[in-house]
Amino acid sequence: MKTAVILGAGGLGCPAALALAEDAPLARLVLVDDDRVERSNLARQILFRDADVGRPKAEAAADRLRKLVPGVQLEPRVARFAPQTAAELLRGGDVLLDGTDDFETRFAANDAACALGIPLVHGAALAWTGQLLTVLPERGSCLRCLFEGPPPPGALPTCAEAGVASPLCGVVGAAMAGEAARLLRGGQPLALGRLHQWDALRDRERDVPVPRDPRCPACGLASRAAVRHP
Repeated sequence: MKTAVILGAGGLGCPAALALAEDAPLARLVLVDDDRVERSNLARQILFRDADVGRPKAEAAADRLRKLVPGVQLEPRVARFAPQTAAELLRGGDVLLDGTDDFETRFAANDAACALGIPLVHGAALAWTGQLLTVLPERGSCLRCLFEGPPPPGALPTCAEAGVASPLCGVVGAAMAGEAARLLRGGQPLALGRLHQWDALRDRERDVPVPRDPRCPACGLASRAAVRHP
């Protein structure tokens, strides 16, 4: 059995985890989140109920999945994903799904996946827009090839400031699970080398090509050589 590590048991991580759990015994799920359930989460974070408010998200999500999908193998990790914790949290992982909502964690996940050679499925949603990018180390581009690094603090609104359309979270989370399932089965991901975007307000989708940057500090030739020969 393979292992899928899901970062963030929130608006994207909840539907992604449910979809992959329903695909059992395809994968064992590791749910990583250091946050707690808030009442404002309940509209879009579909694994939580009123009684879960105040509980660690990873544990509450795991308990709900066990009830919905008996026999699913789960490991909740109440921990923050960071460069210092990445190797331990990703140990044994076959695919990483990043549904977090802060840029520092997104780029930490991208860098760790590239360094450790673990496929990454990146998803994000803000207001009415969503995006999906799949990273296969040494086979395609990564998040830094597109954005280089996190934006300056305050340059973009947060989910708390701009909100997020609840149905869009389900769309992006399900797409993340689909990409992960294809990777775990040895198939070809759909969002490799391209950023798939949703405009839910106008009901539009588009693909933005993401060419590989050989000088990328995460997935470029020099960075991979440094990982192999520190």
